[in-house]
Amino acid sequence: MEQKDIDLIEQLVGQDSEIDSLWAQHKNYQKIIDKMERKSYLNETETQEVKELKKKKLAGKTKLHALLEKHK
Repeated sequence: MEQKDIDLIEQLVGQDSEIDSLWAQHKNYQKIIDKMERKSYLNETETQEVKELKKKKLAGKTKLHALLEKHK
């Protein structure tokens, strides 16, 4: 995500509950993904979980971008 988008999101936090929710979810997914990817080995279940989290994160990012377009 580009810095200008992150800056806009941070300005809108507290003003738009949907953006608040999506941004919190995005950061949470990233935190979990980072934690899992720091492991030296991921079993098959963990690998699948990371893939699913990345898909969910991307879907949320797409929604965030659509909402940001309304605010630009």
